[in-house]
Parts: sequence; C-alpha cells; structure tokens
Amino acid sequence: MNRRILIVTGDGGESYETLYAVHRFQEEGDTAVIAAPSKRRLNLVMHDFEPGWDTYVERPGYCLASDLTIEDIIVDDYDAILLLGGRAPEYLRNHAVLLEVVREFDRQGKWVFAICHGIQILVTAGLANNRNLTAYEHVRTEIEMGGGRYSTQEAVRDKNMVTGQTWQSHPDFYREVFACLKEAELVDK
Repeated sequence: MNRRILIVTGDGGESYETLYAVHRFQEEGDTAVIAAPSKRRLNLVMHDFEPGWDTYVERPGYCLASDLTIEDIIVDDYDAILLLGGRAPEYLRNHAVLLEVVREFDRQGKWVFAICHGIQILVTAGLANNRNLTAYEHVRTEIEMGGGRYSTQEAVRDKNMVTGQTWQSHPDFYREVFACLKEAELVDK
C-alpha cells in the first residue's frame, strides 16, 4: 500500500509476467515502475510449450513502455525490486549498473524478488551463494554454479529474497511476495 516496486525487464521480457506484476501491484495500491535499458516502448514476448518441442517457443507478446532507464534508478526510492523472466535476463545480466543496483537492494536488506529467468541476474550479481532459490528448471545449473541450492518448489523465500519458477508459479510466488511486503509494513509501524 503506497509502496514503490521497481520492475526490471527489457525487450524479450516475458509479457505475461510483466503485465501480471504491474497489475497485481496496482491492485494492492502500490506503484509499479518499469526500468529497462532505455526509456521507450518495450517488445515483450510470450513463451509457451508446444507438443513435439524439447523447449519452449517464443512469440511476440504485448508491448509496454518503460518508465525510466536502469541508469536512472535510485535504490532509496523503492521498497523492492522485481527481476522478471523471458529472454531479457540473458542480456540484462551483463548490465554492470543493473548488477550494482541489485546488489545495493540486497545490501540495504530491501526485498529482492525474481521469477523464471530473472534469477540469472541474481546469479551474475553474485547473490546466489548460500541461498535457496528456485527458477525455470533449465536455470538450475546456473544457480548451483553460483553457489546456490536449487529448489523444486514453485516459490522460495530466503531472507530478503523470493524466487519463483515460471509464470505458472504466480499464485505461490505473489502470495509470498505480498506476505513479505506486509511483514515489512508491520515492522515499520
């Protein structure tokens, strides 16, 4: 309620994860702010599974404008950060400014949320070590190579971090996300 949540994605970000997050936070009375490498209309995608394919397929999804660039992020302005999945994390994990932003959220003990391939950013930022995390099953090796422990649960909380497997995990993931945010509100009172 009146919290400011930073949502990070970019071109190739998972459309459903992005729109669901924005709408879900708005339903709670929070302000959802989209950050991306550039401030413009983003080309989001839909990932789904098709019979006969060994992996998911990608199709164009909805578009959504970003509110600010990653370089413009001021960590103190936000209560939490959410790193979304899709293909965007594949290149966002190489964005030095974003990696430092994510580390600063963690250093300040603020909430760090990630779902699906968004966990790749956490791993590259060095935040997987000694953490219990979940993600899309094919990110498991990266979590383990980053020193984390992979969980098969739909959503996992480890201290100030909540991770989720895929958009199919939204009910469990957001139940945990909002429990954490409400817990922080009680502490602040």
